[in-house]
Amino acid sequence: MLPLLEIKNLKMYYETPKGMVRAVDDVSLSLDKGQTLGLVGESGCGKSSLALSVLKLLPENARIVDGQIIFDGEDIVPQSEKGMQKIRWRKISMVFQTAMGILNPVYRVGDQIIEPILIHEKVRKEDAKEKVNRLFEIVGLNPDRAYNYPHEYSGGMKQRAVIAMALTCNPDLVILDEPTTALDVIVQDQILRNIKDLQREFNIAILHISHDISVIAETCERIGVMYAGKLMEYGESVKIFKNPYHPYTQGLILSFPSIRGPKKELSSIPGKPPDLINPPLGCPFHSRCSLAKEICKEVAPAFAEIENTHYAACHFADKIF
Repeated sequence: MLPLLEIKNLKMYYETPKGMVRAVDDVSLSLDKGQTLGLVGESGCGKSSLALSVLKLLPENARIVDGQIIFDGEDIVPQSEKGMQKIRWRKISMVFQTAMGILNPVYRVGDQIIEPILIHEKVRKEDAKEKVNRLFEIVGLNPDRAYNYPHEYSGGMKQRAVIAMALTCNPDLVILDEPTTALDVIVQDQILRNIKDLQREFNIAILHISHDISVIAETCERIGVMYAGKLMEYGESVKIFKNPYHPYTQGLILSFPSIRGPKKELSSIPGKPPDLINPPLGCPFHSRCSLAKEICKEVAPAFAEIENTHYAACHFADKIF
């Protein structure tokens, strides 16, 4: 069976006065129907740029310069804006980082959720209102609050409303871009559990983006680790956490505390990410890597299968653990 989403050798650059920023640089991955894939990495590594490329919601200075984004068997890179409007919300929707920036403060929340229903589905407004009420119940909101203004909602309620908006047209794929970053850990856990329940109920594929590898571990079957616009490691979550093959992945894992097992001192990754306008030769992580040798500075490692369905781009993948 073909994957629902398949990204092949995608390159997406931003044009700036100083040169081209290689935000997404030769990335390949796939996602099946009903599966959850997590993308993790530091801020600025290209996770959100990859997500915006899938929806083709790119700023004017952004360009997809190479590669394919195959969704449901069709490459959407050549699609016109009119063609993408038929795909967005109906087939692919997105929950953005901050609900405060998504909900218009001068319109009632329910009216904002009704809008994509009326645009994409031939239904009466009364039927659309009934659907909003059902969606509110599904995401754990009281339907009586549907026609309040955003300022009358708490942060958690706003995020749930944005999730309801993403589900309006029963999409096949939902992209979550840091959906719980601004929330406290209790509400964060509630919303993540709510999302998993919705995924099982509607058989939705989810692309979950986060800088928090512990959140990704809890919610995703597969993980892609991004750094400097490139995919450093990719595979099943259990395998990556048990046997990380890239020192950057290991660094991310060691920088987060575990609630199980013995207490241990957390470590941090020294240095800072490279300049994506003038990326270094060789491995982009070599200046921060304790295993780096001369070859790492001169030759970019191949992104290769280390074991079954577990890939990494490191010259010394067998020396990590």
